[in-house]
Amino acid sequence: MNIDSLMQAIAVYAIPVLFAITIHEAAHGYVARHFGDPTAAMMGRVTLDPFKHVDPVGTIAMPLLLYFATAGAFLFGYAKPVPVNFANLRRPRRDSVLVALAGPASNFVQALLWGIVLTLMFAFEAESTFFLSMAKAGVLVNLVMCAFNLFPLPPLDGGRIVAGLLPPRAAWAYSRIEPYGFFIVMALVIFRIVGDYWLNPLLTVGYFSINALLTPLRAVLS
Repeated sequence: MNIDSLMQAIAVYAIPVLFAITIHEAAHGYVARHFGDPTAAMMGRVTLDPFKHVDPVGTIAMPLLLYFATAGAFLFGYAKPVPVNFANLRRPRRDSVLVALAGPASNFVQALLWGIVLTLMFAFEAESTFFLSMAKAGVLVNLVMCAFNLFPLPPLDGGRIVAGLLPPRAAWAYSRIEPYGFFIVMALVIFRIVGDYWLNPLLTVGYFSINALLTPLRAVLS
């Protein structure tokens, strides 16, 4: 993988990725504040400033290292998680599910917005291949973030959703996986279990949903 390919990939993906992680994390904090926990807001994390959410290792160093090590075949990264004190939530079990859902939901909405941009560019025959590539990347990045974070294992959002839906004793037992969850998820990613049996099916559903939602707009523009 040469430096030119890397720079092209960074140029195309940088803005979609920054928007994706920033709005994802801010959405967690905003919903937590709405339901009674001001922790993230007090720490300045309910913001669209990407530097508040970027983790130097997880957001920059790790993806670049993996990009070079696997010739772009495998990428993984993460942002600084938004702190949430679930005890402050007015209805902790219900509200914790909504806080967890906020991040993936924000990514799906962003994927739809990038899809609208892409549709408008095609409709008006935009000639900028760079911005077309960026819009396509925006759809892909956000659908991947949405699907990956919904994987039902803590500390991912999907794991927190499952814990919030389980009976209290089962939820407590399930939450004890969290200290090992990152390593379990990484192993499942490396052995392609997450990709083949989770990401790919959800991406298919995601693209189908985006296309269905964009059908009226395409009809108006045609």
